[in-house]
Amino acid sequence: MKLNEIRDNAGAHYRFKRIGRGIGSGKGKTSGRGGKGQTARTGVALNGFEGGQTPLHRRLPKRGFTNAPFRKEFHEVNLGRLQAAIESGRLNSGAPVDGAALVAAGLLRRVRHGIRLLAKGEIKAALTITVAGASKAAIAAVEKAGGSVTVTETGAVSEAVAGGKKAAAKVKATAKRQAFADAAAAAAAAPPEAKAEAKPKAKAKAAEPKKAKAKTEAGAGKDAGAKEAKAKKPKAKSKTEE
Repeated sequence: MKLNEIRDNAGAHYRFKRIGRGIGSGKGKTSGRGGKGQTARTGVALNGFEGGQTPLHRRLPKRGFTNAPFRKEFHEVNLGRLQAAIESGRLNSGAPVDGAALVAAGLLRRVRHGIRLLAKGEIKAALTITVAGASKAAIAAVEKAGGSVTVTETGAVSEAVAGGKKAAAKVKATAKRQAFADAAAAAAAAPPEAKAEAKPKAKAKAAEPKKAKAKTEAGAGKDAGAKEAKAKKPKAKSKTEE
């Protein structure tokens, strides 16, 4: 083969169509740019421009609610990145792995609302990982390597929220039922104290009528004594008798 015989592969190079070479060339006169004016010039970006009238994105009403200001942002970390960081010496396999450890190792710039562990790649070291969420495959791979994965409570709720409103409501209802069950179990395990206090109260109630009866008898005696004293009191003599 000679240098003058070198050619591109078939279809690798498209011949440029020359413009502005007369009307007969197919791209003469305006050279494919239409008429005169703004659109014939370079540097024109008319995305959504409708000739000066109110564009569609302004004519349509703005209704509804967006969760954009309140949505949580999670970082995704794969098992392969953790293994690469351990092999390079940036991550210590003997220390617990959480958001602060990943930031210190340079795998993340910030934690944001949490970290989600995904199963892409292979993990060989036994790690103790604490994350906001993890896939079932990632948890199984870490446990197979001899490590453990701890998913925080907020992470579990956020996973449910990612699944939809029904999943989030289901998680909240389950947590509420569990709290009631724990409270009932604690109340059942507590020693009964009401029976010990029942006897003194019963005695006190039985003694109350006797005291009331004694008071009424004492009051009746006083009234009888007062009546007798009034009866024995001598009457004053009148002037005629004197």
